[in-house]
Amino acid sequence: MKDKYQYLEELSEANMAWAKEVSTETVTHFSGPEFTKRQEQLDTLLSSKDQLILANKRGEYAYNFYTDGDHPRGLWRRTSFDSYLAYVSPETEPEWEVLLDIDELGKNEDQSWVFGGAQLLFPTYDRALISLHPGGSDTNVIREFDLITRSFVTGPDAFIKPNSKGAMSWVDRNTVVISADFGPDSLTASGYPLSARLWSRGQDLSEAVEFVRGEYNDVIVGAYYDHTPGHEKLIARRATDFRTDRLWNVNIDTVRQGKKDDVLAEFHIPESAIVSTLRDWTIIDLRYPWELNDTIYSAGSLLAIPTHTALNKPTSQDVEVLYCPSETSSLLSMTAVSSGIVFTSLDNVQQRFWFASNSGGDWAVTELHPDIPPFSTVSIAAVDAHTSDEVWVTSSGFLHPTTLFHGHVSSEGLSLHQLRQSPHRFNTSGLTVLQRWATSQDGTKIPYFVVGPEEVLEGKRPARTLLDGYGGFEVSRLPSYISTYGKMWLEKGYVYALSNIRGGGEFGPRWHQAALRENRHKAYEDHAAVAADLVSTGITTVPQLAATGGSNGGMLMGNMYTTYPQHFGAIVCRVPLLDMKRFSHLLAGASWMEEYGNPDTDDWNYLRNYSPYHNVKSGPYPPILITTSTRDDRVHPGHARKFYQKLRDHGFTAYYHENTEGGHAGAADIKQTAQVMALIFSYLDSVLAP
Repeated sequence: MKDKYQYLEELSEANMAWAKEVSTETVTHFSGPEFTKRQEQLDTLLSSKDQLILANKRGEYAYNFYTDGDHPRGLWRRTSFDSYLAYVSPETEPEWEVLLDIDELGKNEDQSWVFGGAQLLFPTYDRALISLHPGGSDTNVIREFDLITRSFVTGPDAFIKPNSKGAMSWVDRNTVVISADFGPDSLTASGYPLSARLWSRGQDLSEAVEFVRGEYNDVIVGAYYDHTPGHEKLIARRATDFRTDRLWNVNIDTVRQGKKDDVLAEFHIPESAIVSTLRDWTIIDLRYPWELNDTIYSAGSLLAIPTHTALNKPTSQDVEVLYCPSETSSLLSMTAVSSGIVFTSLDNVQQRFWFASNSGGDWAVTELHPDIPPFSTVSIAAVDAHTSDEVWVTSSGFLHPTTLFHGHVSSEGLSLHQLRQSPHRFNTSGLTVLQRWATSQDGTKIPYFVVGPEEVLEGKRPARTLLDGYGGFEVSRLPSYISTYGKMWLEKGYVYALSNIRGGGEFGPRWHQAALRENRHKAYEDHAAVAADLVSTGITTVPQLAATGGSNGGMLMGNMYTTYPQHFGAIVCRVPLLDMKRFSHLLAGASWMEEYGNPDTDDWNYLRNYSPYHNVKSGPYPPILITTSTRDDRVHPGHARKFYQKLRDHGFTAYYHENTEGGHAGAADIKQTAQVMALIFSYLDSVLAP
């Protein structure tokens, strides 16, 4: 099958010039006073200095990464933990010690660095491993940083990971675990590391001892060190596909001696499960049912098994069931604290909260009832899981700005103290939130959230509506405070809708698995059903309805465009996956075949049915805006380029914008984000019916 536009996959000077020319045409087409106004408003909004400051506790300090208009690439900084806890208003903001200025670093090194996080050395916290992404790409350079001198460590003894996909983390002051591009035959087909090594200070990286190695068609191989005092362990991971992991406990003393025999002890648990370790327990989140000694544990269950039995042959007598889902509920998240696990679940896409405490080897589960506004998404994180049951709790809703609480969890409940709330960024007067249900083609009920003026949601008058969705990789799409959408869209009396279609994780593994591979079309049927429901209930009309989505959600948009064009007045397709014949040969695409299928086999017989690039016909189609990034090294910009050019050659109304950096996020800093979002809202204002 000849691909007429395959040349656009090349990251050549000619294609860069083409992308710049087309992107400039698009910006020029929508430019003008309103575009400038939007861009300035978004820049001001994103650059605000009165934002909610979140931090992580490490030792006696609270660490924060901060961005604003003066520091678009950000400052990594810290303050004392006590002063951070006392920070409840602008007047009580503590003094911050700036450790690293990313904007200044980029200028000094003539490199477009994007901060990727810092891992501090336990338990002294006087050294860090800083991850820096050139242009916001998925590849990274990791460099050792001295917090005492506030400078990078240099010289032959410094730990520096060269630029590639991969990771590096501390074992101790003089040892790290590293997975990276080590040269020929060291990367998987997806471009991720094929092995992990133990690297000692002063040792040449080529001499670091390899202790786990995968195969070329694996997704990724890596390892991490658990620093829990008294329970230290090195865990190796080999992901044979996107949802299958083999795990080993690594005999680190044997590795240090340079030996390769009897190094790995494999965990005897389902390879499809999500696994973590908690002191001397192995915690398992099942993706599929697990039969053990005639006992069947259902998919979506949360289990605890003593690690020593998980490394041998566990029996049902060893298993503690901490959570079991129902037809309407699923496990959402969990975090370890000193005496157990705090976890959250969804029940009909509404959150519930639990504490599984462990004392003396016995587990007890208690439901928690924090005072949180309805239709909010709550995130819970340990303050210091090694030493306390203190937690950070953040809540965010469509109309409720993100709020930070500090609290303590116990079997008696979750006590919370509100510290601060992000300012309201848009006028919510007259706006309300509803959860509604649409009926998909096969009769399945599909929930979705809708936000807008009460009279519009009651069907008394239609308004412009923006429908968002994703539907893949077991990702749950939940309420959150999106200030940019609020200011640019909701404040104008328009409506925002968010679908919870199959392929996502809103109802656990079964919801995800219902739209895998040959059943992917069900996700698209679901989203189209939500679009139809928005129109049939009078909330909007087809000429007023737009759909938006990115990445896997960009492929969702491609299918809305090619298969369900009659439902929409406009499409916004961001950093999209569109060519399902070539996807597995581009960048990280090979790692997604478990989700979609292998186009080089008979799977193409069904893949071609939802490959937007191959389903462009005679139309008619609504206008479409396609955005991507040259530096996206996850979803290749060739997907967007080829789709756009094909549409234009067919005479359809299409617009294209390619940012030169930003990686899969599509933008690397505040200025770039403001421009892309101003473009999106100017486009919608231009093409949708009033």
